[in-house]
Amino acid sequence: MRRVLCLFSLLLGIFSGVQAEDVKLPERLPELSVTEDAALGTGDVGLKAGAKPEDFTVRDHKGDAISLRSLVAYKAPILVIFYRGGWCPYCNVQIRQLAEAWPEFEKRGVTPVLISADKPDAGAMAKATYEIPFPVLSDPDLKAHEAFDVVVQIDDATVEKYKTYGIVLEDWSGRDHHKIAAPGIFLVNKEGVVEWAHVSKDYKTRPSVGQLLEMLDSRN
Repeated sequence: MRRVLCLFSLLLGIFSGVQAEDVKLPERLPELSVTEDAALGTGDVGLKAGAKPEDFTVRDHKGDAISLRSLVAYKAPILVIFYRGGWCPYCNVQIRQLAEAWPEFEKRGVTPVLISADKPDAGAMAKATYEIPFPVLSDPDLKAHEAFDVVVQIDDATVEKYKTYGIVLEDWSGRDHHKIAAPGIFLVNKEGVVEWAHVSKDYKTRPSVGQLLEMLDSRN
């Protein structure tokens, strides 16, 4: 856990010029039972099971264009995972756990796909830091976010509060819109249809890797 905290502080230092010594990673990522009603989505946020997101084109960690249609064609079923950004400690814990569990997802024939509003070089840093073996996509223009309906507007007061921790959203996204993702997970099948969806009510609380694997196993 100390190693992850050091890496997180390094990421903040690179993109904001400030060491976020006051930002602490959680000892564990809180879990929300995927059997709760919230597992089908949070109110009006996020696509529900049965929906088909519109196609979009974003950039991978190298800056190359990649579309949802191409991901579905070559890697489906895919587990599309929206995270708030590389500056978020809870997201960093989640990313590390997903990367470590890659063999279990691969065994089930499912490819995780990480998406955030971070610009490509921030995505590349995350991919290298956690040795992520699956796609990490950059969506600062929010095309994927809008397609899955997970856009969250950060208010001005929160933007300023983040700056006290060395988190400058503009530095991470390269944009001035102050919009990020509500942490969401969507299982998309080979037809491009959402089979299962979860959007967290609380950004600190997300289904664990074990719960996701249990959900995938229940499909068979």
